[in-house]
Amino acid sequence: MPTRGDRHLRAIQLAKQLAALGARLKTIHLITGIPPRQVQALFFPDPRSIPRGRAPDSAEWYHGANLIVRTDACLIGAKYRQLRVQGLTAGDALVLAYRAYQAATQPPHRISLDRAFNLVSYIDGLWLATAPTLSVLPCPTCGCEFIAAVGTVAHGDACPFCKLLERSHLDHRIQASYPARATRDMTERQLGMLALFHLLSPGSDTPAE
Repeated sequence: MPTRGDRHLRAIQLAKQLAALGARLKTIHLITGIPPRQVQALFFPDPRSIPRGRAPDSAEWYHGANLIVRTDACLIGAKYRQLRVQGLTAGDALVLAYRAYQAATQPPHRISLDRAFNLVSYIDGLWLATAPTLSVLPCPTCGCEFIAAVGTVAHGDACPFCKLLERSHLDHRIQASYPARATRDMTERQLGMLALFHLLSPGSDTPAE
C-alpha cells in the first residue's frame, strides 16, 4: 500500500508533467492537491514563466467551437476515456491523452492543457464539475468516438469526424490539420485520416505516448 510519502512524491511527479505541458497553477493544484505557491516555487521560479490567461469555467466552449477544434477535443476525450477504463487515475489519463493528442496533430495545438482539463472534468464529473455533463459516444457511421452532451443519441449527424471527412477534400485547413499520406484518390485520403482518428479511439493498440 502506498505510503503518504509515496503519494506526495507521485503528486510532485504529476505536477512536473502538467507544468511541462503548460498547465496553469490552479489546474495543477486541483489535480494534484499541491498548493499553488508550492507549485510556483517548484516549477516556476521566474514569475514571468507562469502561464497566464483565463481558463474556461464551463464546457460551453466545446459546443460553440468550430469543427476542427471540436474534432481535436474528441481526440483527447476518446483517449482519456479509454485510459480511464483501463484503470489509470484521472490525472495520469489526462497527461497521457494530451500527449497523444499532441503527437497526432500539427503544432501549434489548438487545445491547451487547461482546456483539456476542463473537458475531461465534465466528462468524468470531477475537479471542476459535480456531475458529468459530457459523454463519449461511438459513432454508428464511422466508428470514431465523439463528445456530446449527456443524453445525446449517437448518430452520424452529431459526429464531428463524419462532418470533417465529408469536407476534407474541399477544406485546406482540414488537410493541413490532419495530414494523411499523399494520394490522388480522395477516398483513400479520407480513409487515411480516419485511421489517424482511430489511433486515439478505444480498442486501439497504439501506445498512449
